[in-house]
Amino acid sequence: MMADQFPWLTAIVLLPLAASLAIPFMPDKDGKTIRWYALGVAIADFVLMCWVFWTHYDPSISTFQMVEQYSWIPQLGIKWSVSVDGLSLPLVLLAGLVTTLAIFAAWQVDRKPRLFYFLMLLMYSAQIGVFIAQDLMLFFIVWELELIPVYLLISIWGGQNRRYAATKFIIYTAAASVFILIAALAMGFYGGGNLTFDIAELGLKDYPLNLELLLYAGLLIAFGLKLAVFPLHTWLPDAHGEASSPVSMILAGVLLKMGGYGLIRLNLELLPNAHVYFAPILAILGVINIIYGALNSFGESNMKRRLAYSSVSHMGFVLLGIASFTDLGVNGALLQMISHGLIASVLFFLAGVTYDRTHTMSMDEMGDIGKVMPKVFALFTAGAMASIALPGMSGFASELSIFV
Repeated sequence: MMADQFPWLTAIVLLPLAASLAIPFMPDKDGKTIRWYALGVAIADFVLMCWVFWTHYDPSISTFQMVEQYSWIPQLGIKWSVSVDGLSLPLVLLAGLVTTLAIFAAWQVDRKPRLFYFLMLLMYSAQIGVFIAQDLMLFFIVWELELIPVYLLISIWGGQNRRYAATKFIIYTAAASVFILIAALAMGFYGGGNLTFDIAELGLKDYPLNLELLLYAGLLIAFGLKLAVFPLHTWLPDAHGEASSPVSMILAGVLLKMGGYGLIRLNLELLPNAHVYFAPILAILGVINIIYGALNSFGESNMKRRLAYSSVSHMGFVLLGIASFTDLGVNGALLQMISHGLIASVLFFLAGVTYDRTHTMSMDEMGDIGKVMPKVFALFTAGAMASIALPGMSGFASELSIFV
């Protein structure tokens, strides 16, 4: 980092974390103060990142920008290393926008509001950290830090089967994280010399093909599970079905995208030789996701589970874009993640509004809802049209880029 450069990225990722630590000590009897405080912090951080990227990021430069590196645990070769490029920047903005909207959507949460908003801000920091981390061990740490708030948010504020859904989520994701840790250690120690987990330096190492294939397979399991790739997707419908709508907004809008980001950042960029062998497998899995998710979505009567299977289908297009191994295809995958993140967040928010009015998620019991809730019905229709990628919608542009 340049001596005269303020560590803006570090400030962006640490602001929600630092703000969350103040919540347990804030005087608040009815939760209103904490609600406004959490929303204010989320808005401030989102505005800050928008201003920082507008004034400090040059879109004409394709390499990493705003690089910040500090020695953290030198004995283990771990650094606090963060930066952004054309892949991570839009996902950071997506995380900021969706989390801010989710905190606003959680305004009616009155059960343990202090803990709820503490976890939301903690998760906010972890999400941003995943997208800007340039040290593989730092990436693993913030990846794990995100799991705990999600587990608690589902298990405490979820539906009737919330503990089952939360336990299934944490078991699946924690088990998959083992593959990230093993891959990080293998790449960091490989080759002798100085121990490093710097992602840019790891990309310069020449791994034997057999090792590269093993590393790729392990990371594919880890990121494929987060991306809800068939057959590792089964946690997602249960989590969405039991989570509160604000948490579902973040699950669909941000957490799924962490899997796609990992596949591009680590599998595609660090292990390109193995990607050549795995690309056909990714393409097949992508097609299965698209068809399987769509068919299961049709068969669901629970609105949130239907949206969850729709997300499974949409992530299939992300896999196809990554499998293409072309600039246009990968850009299409990124656009698909951004598009789906925004659309799914809106749809889950509207599902929450519908539940608050009707007290049911069963679509079989929502007859004539267009007459009862015409504005919500109109917004839902617009969101559904965007979700099926009608021409003129963002989903159409992303899917067209992938198939071209």
